[in-house]
Amino acid sequence: MFIDRAKIYIKSGKGGNGCVSFRKEPFVPEGGPDGGDGGKGGDVIFMADRNLRTLMDFKYKRKYEAEAGQNGMKKKRYGKNGENLIIKVPMGTVVIDEETGLVMKDLVEDGDSFVAAKGGKGGKGNVHFKNSVRQAPNFAEAGGFAKERNVILELKSIADVGLVGFPNVGKSSLLATSTSANPKIENYHFTTIAPNLGVVNIYDSSFTMADIAGIIEGAHQGLGLGLRFLKHIERTKVLIHVVDVSGSEGRNPIEDFEKINNELRMYSEKVANKPMLVAANKIDMIDEEDPQFVEFKEYVEGKGYKLFPICAPINIGVQELMAATLLELQKAEMNPEEDDTEYFDFELEDANPTYREVYTSRADDGAYVLEGQQLQKIFDSTNFNDMGSLRYLYKYIEKSGAIDKFLEMGLEEGDTIRIGDFEFEYWDEF
Repeated sequence: MFIDRAKIYIKSGKGGNGCVSFRKEPFVPEGGPDGGDGGKGGDVIFMADRNLRTLMDFKYKRKYEAEAGQNGMKKKRYGKNGENLIIKVPMGTVVIDEETGLVMKDLVEDGDSFVAAKGGKGGKGNVHFKNSVRQAPNFAEAGGFAKERNVILELKSIADVGLVGFPNVGKSSLLATSTSANPKIENYHFTTIAPNLGVVNIYDSSFTMADIAGIIEGAHQGLGLGLRFLKHIERTKVLIHVVDVSGSEGRNPIEDFEKINNELRMYSEKVANKPMLVAANKIDMIDEEDPQFVEFKEYVEGKGYKLFPICAPINIGVQELMAATLLELQKAEMNPEEDDTEYFDFELEDANPTYREVYTSRADDGAYVLEGQQLQKIFDSTNFNDMGSLRYLYKYIEKSGAIDKFLEMGLEEGDTIRIGDFEFEYWDEF
């Protein structure tokens, strides 16, 4: 089964917590703190692999988590870093952040990779919190948070040339004749239900060509095979529009030609403006003086397109078409398209300007609520049986300006301040 779209959940590893420990050795009085740091959590990494062809694996497994970092240990020993999780995908996979809809990375070449979710940093052991006033810190830092997100994987075929046209016009036959590919060929619509790729070898050169599944009117809205395969045209540099000029399906070639072009235009102006050659297929079934063919030829050439009469199954005109395609491809490669994709900003996410923000609000029951990522990390690190640790938490809250905001909101001594599920009373003298 050809699967070219999947949605999965990824989560990096949480950082290991710092250790609270004190030296306890014979003949070493007041040895002091010796708690080690926690290990870094594992990253989630996507990597392109040439041996994969579809996103089938992600249909059955949708949750991926990297290993958490190990907690720090006594004697200043560091916790082990969590193992990175490498998720392999086919070449041509686009990784999209579901929340923002932005492209995180387009993995085109074999071995292309990127970090989609960084692991949390390891927390510092209590040895780092010793100073001239605090000689025996009885608290350590909690490990950094894991990063979790939903991502969408989209596989877009990597081909130089794309074959487009109505179902049953001979695209598969043209691919089979001009390459070593062996697509399914039958006399009914939608014989091709997945893009087929082949390599055209001509004049000591070669290029890849894809048979895009049949497009019908309304495909840009999802009708027929619709959007599922229109996206496979996006990477191509040149299009070959295959038209049945014999009218064997009872349709008019000019109407077919315009309907497909309109679908490409409705899907994407960028796709519609790609260089296009027109293959007038099934020429063996009519006379080239046939009025309908003459009218079609004049119409197409009047639009500025080059037309090539062919009969794909018996290889009439195919060599001339492939030679012209190679020439158009070489021209297109000399003037590459601009990449106007809007990418996910990892630098902004890493900077995370809201990470240290402390947010204040008032609950319905009258409690004053504190929230924030850095606040939560310090809160998780607090030893509530140790006055020094509690004072460290309070000083952070005070420096953030949260207490001043609460006072403006009417905070008085004895009122409740809430952090998560934990509540404590406010007193002016801490």
